[in-house]
Amino acid sequence: MTDNNDMAGRIVLVTGGNKGIGREIVAQLARLGATVLLGARDKARREDAVAALRADGLDVHPVALDVTDAASAADAADRLGREFGRLDVLVNNAAITGGRPGEPSAMDLDRLRLVFETNVFGVLAVTNAMLPLLRRSAAPVIVNVSSSVGSLQRAAGGEWDAMPASATYVPSKTALNSLTLQYAKELTGIRVNAVNPGWCATDLNGFQGELSAAEGAAVVVRYATIGADGPTGGFFGADGVEPW
Repeated sequence: MTDNNDMAGRIVLVTGGNKGIGREIVAQLARLGATVLLGARDKARREDAVAALRADGLDVHPVALDVTDAASAADAADRLGREFGRLDVLVNNAAITGGRPGEPSAMDLDRLRLVFETNVFGVLAVTNAMLPLLRRSAAPVIVNVSSSVGSLQRAAGGEWDAMPASATYVPSKTALNSLTLQYAKELTGIRVNAVNPGWCATDLNGFQGELSAAEGAAVVVRYATIGADGPTGGFFGADGVEPW
């Protein structure tokens, strides 16, 4: 697989791009020469992040985008179409954990719905809104930021036995992996992959991760910049193929 380390002229949208791994993805892609659209729902955080990245000389633009709101996704797509005409890369990064306790037996249905609205339904809403723009690209790419905890093979093998049971974040990432496969099956001509950035220290986990946000972002960027010979319908991490 070849990587396109010169992203000049490429138009990229990153959801949840105002902080953590998302912000690092924005920065790294912009450093490669891409025009990066930073999608986030919080206006103040969105504008602050863009201002800081622009101060570093990066071509970054703010986009108001709440992934749980289909109308917001449609408005963002309309703006991108008018201003840029197409979209080359979509990185679906926005996600929430749902908090604790997360055990199925103690789960509030509204909290579960909120997690899936962001982590699964939000990916579908944004992707579908952006598809007409992606289809205008000569080499469109979709990356869904997933997690190793979504791996059924690892769970069945006992790898996560020490973790508390989760009805929220973990199943949402399993569902995201499955959705990725279905998109890849349907969307011929668009490379669609799920990527595990690794256990990164971000506010999502109380900064308990072993990797930096920049290290996790680098894994995502690798698959956001794949060349025409790149894979589709895969689940990848820092060391290559991840178990489903």
